[in-house]
Amino acid sequence: MKISEKIDLFLNRYIKGDRYLWAFISLLAIFSFLPVYSASTNLVTTYGGTNTVFRYLLKHALFLLIGFCILFFTQFIDYKYFYRMSIFSMPIVFVLLIFTMSQRKELDGVNASRWLYIPIINISFQTSSIAGLVLFIYCARYLAQKKKERINFINSFFPLLFPIFFITGLIFPANGSTAAIVFISVLILLFIGGYPLTSVIGVFLMGILFSGIYIYSVIKWGDKKPINRVYTWKSRIEKFIDHESEESYQMKQSKMAIVLGNKFGRGPGKSVLKAFLPQSSSDFIYAIIIEEYGSVGGIILLFIYILILMRIMIIATKVQNYFCSLLVLAVGLPIINQALINMGIAVGLFPVTGQTLPLISAGGTSMWVTFFSFGIILSISRMIYKNSTNTIQIITHHEP
Repeated sequence: MKISEKIDLFLNRYIKGDRYLWAFISLLAIFSFLPVYSASTNLVTTYGGTNTVFRYLLKHALFLLIGFCILFFTQFIDYKYFYRMSIFSMPIVFVLLIFTMSQRKELDGVNASRWLYIPIINISFQTSSIAGLVLFIYCARYLAQKKKERINFINSFFPLLFPIFFITGLIFPANGSTAAIVFISVLILLFIGGYPLTSVIGVFLMGILFSGIYIYSVIKWGDKKPINRVYTWKSRIEKFIDHESEESYQMKQSKMAIVLGNKFGRGPGKSVLKAFLPQSSSDFIYAIIIEEYGSVGGIILLFIYILILMRIMIIATKVQNYFCSLLVLAVGLPIINQALINMGIAVGLFPVTGQTLPLISAGGTSMWVTFFSFGIILSISRMIYKNSTNTIQIITHHEP
């Protein structure tokens, strides 16, 4: 048997679902080694000690390996399990978020209760990423279940809206940007899922009202040395709106990196700003990519994310199951939203937040949740693509 035939046999047996999506995911993951390796210089300079660039690269490789394992095994899970999982996962997520919030961990006087630490096995994970994914699946399930019923703001408040406000409300104090992305992504899903437009607008206004009340309360009655991030948000938004004010150090360095990159960049590993730009291997890695690969490289990377969005839309429209269509959009669109926001922050379109670039930035929990989300999409795409040539064969499935 020829090598090409062996490869084809392996792909047909073990690689299920949309091959194009597999290719884009693999391409981004492999490419991520270059900017992470380059940008890790800043981490070595910051933390020193026994840390080396190769150590961070090895850590990134380990995270990617675990991520691909998650992706590989998730693609074989039947979509009906995700349908049932959302109900049982919601109470678990509530408990995890409450416990994470109750830790009241501080970093330089600021709320750092984003991570849940498990001392026995010495690992930590970001509960907000998991909570957002569970909420997306739950909303897709509810909208699919109520497809033939007339739903409105009143009769959907407790089964749908209350969990949305409760989860985003628990995420908001320690991680406002993630809560905002989760909330906006849910609103998009509600609109796509046939939720009345007036009710979607009402939910949006309620979210603005609740967040405004929280922020006002903290500013009005909070301590001068707060353990929340409200004052950080306020400072960043004021600097973003007031163009005459002095920009933050991160934004200055990010824009400088983009300017130095010009059209074709300085070359792989030749970034100058990577040693000065905080979070250059995670939150601001897109600026380092443009510095090293130029605006052309930045545009190509953006184009790949657009291609992923197109594959998500194709899968969602081709599968003959309403819940599956909503589920693909529910777990896929937030990834693209996060990518666009990360890129927008790097070029100065949005205020500074802590959002990573999916499949590129160094990290753990967010990366694994992204791989799990893509695994769900690939699992559903198995119902469409039955062979390695991606010949579309529609299979009609009954609703769960």
